[in-house]
Amino acid sequence: MVSNGAGASGRTAELVLFDIDGTLVHAAGVGRAAIEDAMIEVYGTPGPIDDLPFDGMTDPQIVRTLLRAEGFSEAEIAPGFDRLWPAYAARLADEIDERRERMRPTPGVPEILDAIEAEGAALGLLTGNIVAGAEGKLSAVGLWRRFSFGAFGCDDADRNRLPPIALERAFRHTGTRYGPGRTWIIGDTPHDIECARGSGLSVLGVATGRFSVDDLRRAGADEALPSLGDTRRVMSALASA
Repeated sequence: MVSNGAGASGRTAELVLFDIDGTLVHAAGVGRAAIEDAMIEVYGTPGPIDDLPFDGMTDPQIVRTLLRAEGFSEAEIAPGFDRLWPAYAARLADEIDERRERMRPTPGVPEILDAIEAEGAALGLLTGNIVAGAEGKLSAVGLWRRFSFGAFGCDDADRNRLPPIALERAFRHTGTRYGPGRTWIIGDTPHDIECARGSGLSVLGVATGRFSVDDLRRAGADEALPSLGDTRRVMSALASA
């Protein structure tokens, strides 16, 4: 359970699901660069990639959005996915090798993961990254092994359908059924908040991406903080409902 950080009992989170980009990691643009190169290799174009904010989108959603903007039909897009994702994984590995020194966890991440685990809560991922992207980015900053399960963009292109997948995998891993009142999602975009709300889960917004604390509050976050850097404050937030 996640207590309020002061030893008091009360309503607690027992499962915490983290977004990756902008929430756990500043990835120095490796994902965007890898998707661009892979799309050029497979489809001949990355579409209007410079005009599309990726924040909160799943990887398949990003690709479809860009290609549809270029006039591709679904019948033209879908067959390329079998080639696209291996190409993306290979390009991502190259980009990480080149930019590793610029990649870093967001403030307070190792400490908050330690604190949540110390309280006996489970840690999982809920991310738009495909598995290869999640593993590559988190491994580069020493965080991949902190998470034993999660839901990913390759499970469903619609982020709002990922929470039930994450909850089922949490059950398989821990033997515990989690649901509303026991689960928090932590993310840095309004898409994370919409995703949590769609499944009745609590959501903590962190302003370590493109959106401010006020933006995240207006989007409907239960709690919103500047970052995960104040461990006690984050734990207090996760003890509320």
